[in-house]
Amino acid sequence: MRIAVLGLGRMGWHIAAHLAGHDEAHDLLVFDVIEGHAPRWVAEHGGGAADSVAAAVAEAEFVITSLPADRELQVVADELLPAISAGTIWIDHSTTSARIAREVGDRMSAAEAHFLDAPVSGGVDGARNGSLTVMAGGDDEAFARAVPVMEVYAARVRLMGGAGAGQLTKMTNQICVVGLCQALAEGLDFASRAGLDVEHVVEAMLQGSSTSWQMANRADKMSAGDYDFGFSTTLMRKDIGLVLEEASAMSISLPVTALVGQFLADVDAMGGAGWDWCSLMERQRRFASGEADER
Repeated sequence: MRIAVLGLGRMGWHIAAHLAGHDEAHDLLVFDVIEGHAPRWVAEHGGGAADSVAAAVAEAEFVITSLPADRELQVVADELLPAISAGTIWIDHSTTSARIAREVGDRMSAAEAHFLDAPVSGGVDGARNGSLTVMAGGDDEAFARAVPVMEVYAARVRLMGGAGAGQLTKMTNQICVVGLCQALAEGLDFASRAGLDVEHVVEAMLQGSSTSWQMANRADKMSAGDYDFGFSTTLMRKDIGLVLEEASAMSISLPVTALVGQFLADVDAMGGAGWDWCSLMERQRRFASGEADER
């Protein structure tokens, strides 16, 4: 079975590595637009490096992508569609608009192939550990065929509905998570300024009603001011932009999400574009107690 993995960034690198290390032998080809990136991955994990999207996907049964945004997905679709075989299943783990997911799905159907918009939750740690959650939209039969492939690198795989449903589910995830992280930043800052032992406070809260994945996995980083890892402020701002655009089209008000989006813009302006987005903590520290007036 030939599998093509396109995009070897922070997520795609680990997804491809799990496939390469799986017990079942795959004919695995990888491609990345950054020169030398794919050969470096092959030197570390095996498989083969293609020199173009078309070469990677020719005769592939499955194509897996993890791309930055709509524009990159559109470019890959333009290069991929003339080269794929009928019956190919394209599993896209990018976070994009629901609109482009539907458009690409329609184009794949016209080519007698299948597209699953399948964004993920769990971040780079989840990709590295093989514990991602996949939220997919698309055809039932194509999804059923793709599940064994996705289960190589994901702990939870769920079909959420038709084309675009995966992206809408990911948007729901981001709406919920950004509010949680901002609340965590405010709570940790409050505890610190109140003279409490923040580590002990977190240990207590992890056993109570305020516990969350963010608290369990990010509170220590936030307290330490360590943001040089993970899912960048830039990418989360992109995701929130998609959410707010979709909400506007649906005439839905998302005041907390919009406010945190503004706070992430502040982090970007502070030089934190490449920091993990839990750097909302840094904004909280700098802007609290009237410091915002000094912006």
